[in-house]
Amino acid sequence: MKPFAPMLSRWLRRATNTVRRALRGTPPPAAPLPHFESGTFTGPAGTRAYKLFVPEGFAGKPLPLVMMLHGCTQDPDDFARGTRMNDLARQHGFIALYPAQPPRSNAHKCWNWFSPGDQRRGDGEPAVLAGMAREVAAARGADPDRVFVAGLSAGGAMAAILGREYPDVFAASAVHSGLPQGAARDVASAFAVMHTGRLRPTGPTRSGGPGIPTIVFHGDADKTVHPANGQHVVDDVVAGSPIDPVISRGENQGRPFVHTVFPGRDGRPFVEHWEVHGAGHAWSGGDPAGSYADPKGPDASREIVRFFALQRRRALA
Repeated sequence: MKPFAPMLSRWLRRATNTVRRALRGTPPPAAPLPHFESGTFTGPAGTRAYKLFVPEGFAGKPLPLVMMLHGCTQDPDDFARGTRMNDLARQHGFIALYPAQPPRSNAHKCWNWFSPGDQRRGDGEPAVLAGMAREVAAARGADPDRVFVAGLSAGGAMAAILGREYPDVFAASAVHSGLPQGAARDVASAFAVMHTGRLRPTGPTRSGGPGIPTIVFHGDADKTVHPANGQHVVDDVVAGSPIDPVISRGENQGRPFVHTVFPGRDGRPFVEHWEVHGAGHAWSGGDPAGSYADPKGPDASREIVRFFALQRRRALA
């Protein structure tokens, strides 16, 4: 992978500058986030630090837990600002968990969704993140049937992997500007599918169970992760489903969108796909105080929280 390091650095710099220009400038210096706890998880597959937000006023109640996986060059504080997920946790009563990818594991702090050793159950980053979710949920008395995972870009791709490999841990997943499991096997194939959207079965065979309920957000002007990858995530989860989708269109904060819902057999939405017209590689309806966050468009955070509130961990055959 060494020959691709300079190319990766140049690409990340271009992507960052493009997003900043599109969102009219670099965010101002950020103040520390209140009530944000720090912790560390260590398991057989490795160690990761994390930040944790536990809302006040819900003592004694088994709250849901939402794991939030940041994108490349981000960290938990930045991601929390851009998504405003702590504010929603305070309003709706859930625990927000933000794992941190250190530079020693990836120079640009990307989750290694393209590495064969980080795409399957029991190995690498999926094992660390699933173990972290279990440990924090148990320690904080969270509801084990309402543990969820969401991510942006590389974090979205890792959320897709966790949803397929750990349906016994996560009740639902949210993939924003991400890619499906098995989309790449190394940096070269990662760049190929990110830039073209042409999917090839390059990753390891999955070891997990059926797809879990998933909500997908993707901008159709995304120049970093081709928007076709959002559809690939949907196709991967609904494969073999005989249920026809319900499609609606609308506009929110100046951005038109197409909202496609695949209902489940139990009446709850099984998959939702939000295609946001004119949006680039940024969290839809986000706060520009964080990076890769677009204030225009449907509020992805609120829609993800709404979708998660409808879900419970399903019994596995």
